[in-house]
Amino acid sequence: MRATRPQATTDEPVLLRQHAAGVATLTLNRPAARNALSRGLMAELQDALDEVREDAATKVVVIAASGPAFCAGHDLREMRSRPDRGEYEAVFAQCSRLMQSIAHLPKPVIARVHGVATAAGCQLVASCDLAIAADEARFATPGVNIGLFCSTPMVALSRNVGRKQAMEMLLTGEMIDAATAVQFGLVNRAVPLAELDAAVGSLAAKVAEKSPLVLKIGKEAFYRQAEMRLADAYAYASDVMVQNMLAHDAAEGIAAFLEKRPPEWQGR
Repeated sequence: MRATRPQATTDEPVLLRQHAAGVATLTLNRPAARNALSRGLMAELQDALDEVREDAATKVVVIAASGPAFCAGHDLREMRSRPDRGEYEAVFAQCSRLMQSIAHLPKPVIARVHGVATAAGCQLVASCDLAIAADEARFATPGVNIGLFCSTPMVALSRNVGRKQAMEMLLTGEMIDAATAVQFGLVNRAVPLAELDAAVGSLAAKVAEKSPLVLKIGKEAFYRQAEMRLADAYAYASDVMVQNMLAHDAAEGIAAFLEKRPPEWQGR
């Protein structure tokens, strides 16, 4: 796989799908529009996520992008072509459902980021469970610059980075570089562009080796406990641990560890 993605022609689908070795790669494919999240692109991405949810062969999902940018946010031209309250409500409801679908997907989702990820594009990165960026990538929530505060991107952003860092991004609209995004906790690591595919592939392969049942249990528990009070979080997590210990894959994993052999997961 090449480090940079090929340009798309106008007759190509707005979302490309690829599956290999348990990893489903979903590639935003509106390069001329810097992969702005049109209603059509969001619908295609939603459909793809709904499909991989039920696909036992898919262990990990990677969200990537074609062309010079990862995602420039909502398609403002499309939105301004229909200046109607009902249309605006539908767009943001659709986007909110999409972002929540990533968190609720029982499989880890990795963002492969190059170029810029701004506004809802930055929100998409923040919504993914993991993210690896090219060291030339840049991030921003620049709505404040055009009179439109990035309120919905704020939800995902503020759950990834510290409050002061989030507010600085939201109030100034300024770009941050990949190194700063790593410091803020928005992405896991930044690598040279030529090494981006290898880094994403390596991370996806490591995650895909694990029990799919355990990944599902762990991801759901992570997001649920994060919204609880401390005592409630411990009570909930303790119950999750008990249920997990009773699963076949936990018994197999422990046995394999003690017997010094690779585990054979069954997903139950």
